[in-house]
Amino acid sequence: MSWDPHHFPSQSGKSFVVTGANAGLGYFTSEQLAATGAHVVLACRNPVRADAALAAIRGRVPGASVSAITLDVADADSVRAAAALLLELPRLDGLVLNAGIVHPPRKREVSAAGNEIVLETNYLGHFHLTALTLPALLRTPGSRVVALGSLATRLVVSRLDNLQLATGYSGWVAYAQSKIAMQVFGFELDRRLRLAGVGGPDGVQSLVAHPGYSVSGLTPGIRGVNEPSRPQRFADNLQGLIGAQGKDHGAWPTVRAALDTDARGGEYYGPRYLTRGVPTRQQPTDTSLDPSVAANLWSRTERLTLPFPV
Repeated sequence: MSWDPHHFPSQSGKSFVVTGANAGLGYFTSEQLAATGAHVVLACRNPVRADAALAAIRGRVPGASVSAITLDVADADSVRAAAALLLELPRLDGLVLNAGIVHPPRKREVSAAGNEIVLETNYLGHFHLTALTLPALLRTPGSRVVALGSLATRLVVSRLDNLQLATGYSGWVAYAQSKIAMQVFGFELDRRLRLAGVGGPDGVQSLVAHPGYSVSGLTPGIRGVNEPSRPQRFADNLQGLIGAQGKDHGAWPTVRAALDTDARGGEYYGPRYLTRGVPTRQQPTDTSLDPSVAANLWSRTERLTLPFPV
């Protein structure tokens, strides 16, 4: 199916929420959604950086309708407070689960709840947020959840048996497992919504997207949002020769998953050439679609967070 990432369909009157929206992929996802005429809520951990992102979008998208709320997905209290605000929205057409730790700590760290910090930030907090905001999605016909996956899911084989990495911690494995969990969650959520009779095109659909190989040094410079150093620009331009792209283009698959009327729940979007290119429908890993992995992950996640409403 053709899709022009330079000309998005109008979304006037709709509302979208993007977590981790003050920089990187989250910022450009928010900017591109705002350019459609939709109202975009930037859910960010740092209010100062959120204000910088709001100013940037308003400067680059004339007439943009944007606002911000504070959200730290690694803090359950913050997730509950943010969800309460989102439930006050008259409608919620799209919830983009983007926030995350891209560069994990070298040594294992835990959240206030005692969970491995990368898992908490990249996955558990988003599961929690989605569960709490589901009523707003359910009352909005045609709403969508878009979970951010990663190419890392193709590079690490894991059935998520050692979620917390209490032994054998590796930052790379922690990141990859968190993204495998996000993809498993995104596909399982769509199956459960359909089984509950509230999924499908007229209900709530869940899709998954990955940004390919997207780096800051190939991304447009924006004050307070993306300000790579000259050495980083140089290094990332070299990576462009082997398939990297800017994060503005890396946001395209997420935006397509959120907006394309031909897209359907349970689908997976990424760059055409895997690491870069226009967004196309793709095939995820077998593990991401495995019902037994999903059932095991879901039950353990509920024990760590809360029972999901579907």
